[in-house]
Amino acid sequence: MTEIKASMAGSVWKVVAGQGDTINNGQDIVILESMKMEIPVPAEADGTIKELKVSEGDFVNEGDVIAIIE
Repeated sequence: MTEIKASMAGSVWKVVAGQGDTINNGQDIVILESMKMEIPVPAEADGTIKELKVSEGDFVNEGDVIAIIE
């Protein structure tokens, strides 16, 4: 099980992959927006998204868990 965490504080601008989706290492899960920049948050392992902990518009802090991959 791998936890994907926010690399910086910002708003969830777009959710690219959803719960139950099969993803590959490096594939974007969400895109954060901070200081008018778009920051993709990629998967750090191959697997299936067991739990997506954010929705579009949510605010996350650096280190917050965004998703759990199995």
